[in-house]
Amino acid sequence: MKLEEELIELHDAPREVAPFSQRYPGLTPAAGYAAAQRLHEHRVAQGWKPVGRKIGFTNRTLWHRYGVHEPMWGMVYDRTLIHARDNDATVALDGLIQPRIEPEIAFKLRKAPTENLLDCIEWMAHAVEIVQCHHPRWQVTIADCTADNGLHGRLIVGTPMPLSDNLAQVEAWLFKDDRLVDKGVGANVLGGPLLSLAHLVELLKKQPAAPPLTTGEIITTGVLTDAHPVASGERWRTEVTGLPGLKITFS
Repeated sequence: MKLEEELIELHDAPREVAPFSQRYPGLTPAAGYAAAQRLHEHRVAQGWKPVGRKIGFTNRTLWHRYGVHEPMWGMVYDRTLIHARDNDATVALDGLIQPRIEPEIAFKLRKAPTENLLDCIEWMAHAVEIVQCHHPRWQVTIADCTADNGLHGRLIVGTPMPLSDNLAQVEAWLFKDDRLVDKGVGANVLGGPLLSLAHLVELLKKQPAAPPLTTGEIITTGVLTDAHPVASGERWRTEVTGLPGLKITFS
């Protein structure tokens, strides 16, 4: 079975499997992206609509622990995007393997990015991404991540707000019920969320086969804290300086 065929089958019947990089010798990040593109085309053919991107492993404080030392990206779809109502959302974890929660900053594009990136952003929002991993104990390489659509599971987006110019200083707190689990700062993601977005723009220039960023896309820029395991029945919430926090119940 080819990797792209396994990806399609794995996302139709989710489960843990041995890392792709152990079973496809010489798997490179570029080959991972190529396989993910086949998964993307399969999903679009089934009626999935791409609505944005996630950028992963932008938090350099986590690189050593996960053994991944560069950012990567994946697609966000209408079936994985959730707009929180009054900054409150119930999120189904069905079909997600080893899900983890990540507080982030997201942008909506007014137009395709140009040299003046600020002019291309319609709004910003606090977001929470639920990532997943099909490999045991979250043991991955960068190629495993690029192949598996950037480990994307769900994206919950809060209230849109005017763009701020001090996002590197934004602080985020992550709570399970009322217990503080983690905290982080905007500078963790490649120096700031805007710099993370700029990195994606440059990365896509090197990938001519990848779909270009377009008007209306929502881009989430990477976890400000660490990613933490979540399970059905749990209640989590976030607080973010200058932005409404999110309350999330998992089902």
